[in-house]
Amino acid sequence: MVRTRVEICGIDTSELPLLSNEVMRETFVRLQNGDESAREELVIGNLRLVLSLVQRFIYRGEQADDLFQVGCIGLLKSIDNFDLKHNVRFSTYAVPMILGEIKRHLRDHHAIRVSRSLRDIAYQAMRAREEFINEHQHEPKLSDLSEIIEIPADDILYALDAIQDPMSLHEPMNSGEGDPVFLMDQLQDKTISEDRWLTYVSVKETMTELDERQQSILNKRFYLGQTQTEIAKEMGISQAQISRLEKNAVKIIREGMEEN
Repeated sequence: MVRTRVEICGIDTSELPLLSNEVMRETFVRLQNGDESAREELVIGNLRLVLSLVQRFIYRGEQADDLFQVGCIGLLKSIDNFDLKHNVRFSTYAVPMILGEIKRHLRDHHAIRVSRSLRDIAYQAMRAREEFINEHQHEPKLSDLSEIIEIPADDILYALDAIQDPMSLHEPMNSGEGDPVFLMDQLQDKTISEDRWLTYVSVKETMTELDERQQSILNKRFYLGQTQTEIAKEMGISQAQISRLEKNAVKIIREGMEEN
């Protein structure tokens, strides 16, 4: 396989090794059995992941080398805390920890957290969502929110992703007049703890075992809040078939999460 030479933070990415999931798992077994050389192999084998995440922040004028060092701290924490019993890939576990480390660094070294414009968009979207649910008694689609607040769907997704930094929970989201609205107030008890996050990513991994129709049904049922009857009408099949497909999909997910 030909590797493209790209230099980031003074590192030639073409020279970095690529670890398969199988090799990654074997290396973690060695580490957890006391082989310290395995730790270095895991660090080097995942530097590409750190570099790819650092690139997200370079456009803000941040020093790439500084962010790379901070990202490596997050990588080391991920390696030291990763448990093979969790049925998730290491990269799935490591990404939020590396990003969290980078975002904490940015929070501690800059007066401006999430930009005002992004907070405004996120606040508008969450307020529109609440009003939509009150009126229609079900979750809105992203296209619904986009139409209501007249902002492109991609911009809404970007803004909502930006405010997911756990350090921003107590920052005011609205920049206009009136009492401040905090993200913590909007999330209430929906904030995802570490254990719930691991469950979430485990479900995401297992979802890939489902076929396209099963994934669509679960998305409509549990994310969009549609009834089985509504889904059946959209798909042109009976409600009984939807019920059967949903039960089978949930069974597959449960079995997948119980593995290992």
